[in-house]
Amino acid sequence: MTRFSELLGTDFDGEPTTDIDDVIFGAFDEPGHRDRVPGLVELMNDPAEPEIERFLACVALSTWGETAGYEAVIRAAADPGGTPWYDFSVDRKFSVDSTFAQLADAVADGDLAREKGTEELRVEAARALVRLADSQYFEDKLGELFDNATLRALLDDIKQAVDRGVRSLASGAKPRFDLPTQLVDLASAVSVIDGPLGVELATSVLKVGSSPRALNHAVALVYRAKGPESRQFAEYLTAVGDEKVCAEVREALGRAE
Repeated sequence: MTRFSELLGTDFDGEPTTDIDDVIFGAFDEPGHRDRVPGLVELMNDPAEPEIERFLACVALSTWGETAGYEAVIRAAADPGGTPWYDFSVDRKFSVDSTFAQLADAVADGDLAREKGTEELRVEAARALVRLADSQYFEDKLGELFDNATLRALLDDIKQAVDRGVRSLASGAKPRFDLPTQLVDLASAVSVIDGPLGVELATSVLKVGSSPRALNHAVALVYRAKGPESRQFAEYLTAVGDEKVCAEVREALGRAE
């Protein structure tokens, strides 16, 4: 049995499994997962091991609130293209790396981090990932991923990432993925804790990249932002969106009343 099979290919009852997610998420109810941490750290840092196994070790360690996992995420974010597992997982829609989306998923849950006293480092790992929002692909995760406390800690970083993305789009850059929609999703997340700021960020993006998909995702802000800024943004979307967007805006406003 390989080291990987022992660590992530065996469930906590000692039975072989091909469901790695079941092992990773099973740790939340199994204190014995701590026994596997040293081996996973060795696996993740071993250049002789396959990149996919090193990546999955990082995902597991980060999901489990482990210092080594968060530190690896921060290192990866500092040099995305130089990460050993970069491009091993590629999004089918845009044919770009999707490993950072999976790492963001792993970092998002803070239950074990709070239990293990690594919450501050978890937030720093989240910060490192958010700072990549204008350059790396996160699938459609950034609108739903982080809890409100984490979002508050990351507000400045989010604003800076959106600003960089807007400047890049305004300069005529052609990213390999749907950057406007990704930035709108991030603004949508912000709108839950700061409606005016979320609307401001989303509007700045849509003024330089109002694709139908980005406009469709922007409707979420009408649901989430509270107060007059929500209705003002709804009016803006109605003015620039197609009939589908307008219908979704009307539905959002109807639910808000």
